[in-house]
Amino acid sequence: MLVLTRKSMQHIQIGDDIVVTVVEVRGHKVRLGIDAPKEIPIRRSELKDVNPRSPTDVVPVVVASAET
Repeated sequence: MLVLTRKSMQHIQIGDDIVVTVVEVRGHKVRLGIDAPKEIPIRRSELKDVNPRSPTDVVPVVVASAET
């Protein structure tokens, strides 16, 4: 496992087309934004055993803008 330290609004590039952004750090919680192609499913670990029947069964990850 690779462990990295990032501050709010810093990015991690995975391959050519996946970017993970630290949106906010608040106490013991970290909000991440994930920018990836639509064909790559992104699921929370507690849902990894759930096998969706179709791509429409996957709940999209929505990240609100840090700018308000």
